[in-house]
Amino acid sequence: MRALIDGDIVVYRAAASAEETEQWVALARADKLMQDILEDTQADSYGVYLTGSGNFRREIAPSYKAQRPDARPQHWQAVREFLVTQHKAVMCEGFEADDQLGIEQDKHGGSTVICSIDKDLLQIPGKHYNFVKKTFQTVTHDEGLKFLYMQSLIGDRSDNIIGVQGLGPVKAANALAGLLPEEYYDKCRALYDDDERFHLNMQLLYIWQKPNDMWQPPTAPRSGDPTTPGLFPTEQHGNTTTEQAGT
Repeated sequence: MRALIDGDIVVYRAAASAEETEQWVALARADKLMQDILEDTQADSYGVYLTGSGNFRREIAPSYKAQRPDARPQHWQAVREFLVTQHKAVMCEGFEADDQLGIEQDKHGGSTVICSIDKDLLQIPGKHYNFVKKTFQTVTHDEGLKFLYMQSLIGDRSDNIIGVQGLGPVKAANALAGLLPEEYYDKCRALYDDDERFHLNMQLLYIWQKPNDMWQPPTAPRSGDPTTPGLFPTEQHGNTTTEQAGT
């Protein structure tokens, strides 16, 4: 089993927990968290991924995460450098670590487990491990797709993505209840006040499963066809970081 580790979360938790102490404490806590993840997942190899500079989501929507404070824990950069030098973390440039986690999970199928506490990653099929709650979960393709469309209805306030007014998790789940996966798009589109905002939110929320895997709206959905655009977004080939990390 290969552990795919969300380095952004490891960095923030380790640095924030040592805000009032010396740098070595933050580094030690990051290393301990890494070791705990590998032990809990019984992984025989691992990769660590960090969000680097640039973000295509900010390019298509300047408001994306714009409300987040710029202040970071004082040892944030030191912990990032520690993960790169000691754990061979891969820096993702122009996109987010989440996207690389999705790419790696899709590439290697059932032999990987995504290790994070970020609920957004639950749109990615396969094994998941929450290293704070210490819980495992397996997500099917249909479950992941439903989660993505539910998020489009709910929105994500932490990322400054506004969904459909008045729809929380319960109402969003009820809206999609009983529908086939190929019906999610039309249902969500009907609940939005305009297509442009719906499509933009989907592009912001969708986590890549192929390099440069931008979400595109379906063109001619066909029941039961798993290759229908919008169920599996159109792949756009380009350069992306796919280097393997860790051993």
